[in-house]
Amino acid sequence: MTKLDTVDVLDGGQAIAIRWVDGHCARFHAVWLRDNAFDEATRSPANGQRLITIQDIPEATRIEEVSIIDDALQLRFAPDGKRSLHPGDWLRAHAYDVSPDQRRGHPPPEVKTWDGMFDPVDVTAGLAAITERPDALRNWLDHVRRYGFARLTGGPVQSGALLEVVNTFGYVRETNYGKWFEVRTEINPSNLAFTSLGLQAHTDNPYRDPVPTLQVLYCLENAAEGGDSQVVDGFRAAERLLQVDPEGFALLSTYPARFAYEVADRVRLQARKPMIELDGRGQLAAIRFNNRSTAPITDVPYDDMAAYYDAYRRFAEIIDDPAMAVTFKLEPGESFIVDNTRILHGRTGYEGEAGSRWLQGCYADKDGLLSTLAVLEQQAERTFG
Repeated sequence: MTKLDTVDVLDGGQAIAIRWVDGHCARFHAVWLRDNAFDEATRSPANGQRLITIQDIPEATRIEEVSIIDDALQLRFAPDGKRSLHPGDWLRAHAYDVSPDQRRGHPPPEVKTWDGMFDPVDVTAGLAAITERPDALRNWLDHVRRYGFARLTGGPVQSGALLEVVNTFGYVRETNYGKWFEVRTEINPSNLAFTSLGLQAHTDNPYRDPVPTLQVLYCLENAAEGGDSQVVDGFRAAERLLQVDPEGFALLSTYPARFAYEVADRVRLQARKPMIELDGRGQLAAIRFNNRSTAPITDVPYDDMAAYYDAYRRFAEIIDDPAMAVTFKLEPGESFIVDNTRILHGRTGYEGEAGSRWLQGCYADKDGLLSTLAVLEQQAERTFG
């Protein structure tokens, strides 16, 4: 933890500037600090939810007094005389005084991107370990948050076992495919995933809004020739595109693409979102890339369409670059999970006559995973200080 050093009042109390002993500086507005006070009149002690509305904060709120006490900032606001105490480490973690140029087109700070040199062994754990040991589960979930991808070994070889994986952190998201779906060769398949064809690395279900944010694929049989699993970090691909073609990056992150999936008289799903989605701060938020489900793109102006397709092609070439992919073959009882808003997954083609390949897949959402991880991290912090 870095200690607070100095604090100065700015603009007649409308803001303050804080300096930490390591030289880091950040400014905070008075109204923001008042809105984020920790006292029991502002936030419920039981659940932390805010008890006031923005209208309860005087429009002319300013900082009348400020001092540093035990590495926390003690404030008194005018005109209502409200007092609050803000820990220095909390302020550091929630600082918003950052130049937009430092964020534009890059991932959030908790994310680490990777390419084909990434070793999946580093994010692999045993199912028994994460089921029985909170520290093992915490580490494994942190891998999913940080790298968007993790593997499990030692699971039971039985249908529906993939639900045990999801039960460690959250809930299955049921779709038109059911609670889970079979990934094996079918006659007259409803989706090309249910064939022996190779599949370009892709994100699943871009035709949904919102998309399922996690996907689990669990192996029950894999004796076929080929059929290796592949994963690609879409955020790293977007970083590369930004570096080599910033204008193309701007096109793919500005104009929506269109995605669709239809099964006659049963399903008709459609969504329009950019292939590269940025959040309000300009940081990478999501990738949607799926050649099988891309519908006619009609939201790009005529004058930009040719350049848009050039950028689309360049992005696809980066994603298909062998240096970007991590390839591995799942054994029965092994599984992997991907952040479906970031990691693209695919497979090599396989020969169905040479042996069977049977995976089961299901969807879940990151809110459950991140909630479980946050609780485990809080428990570890209390235990180990």
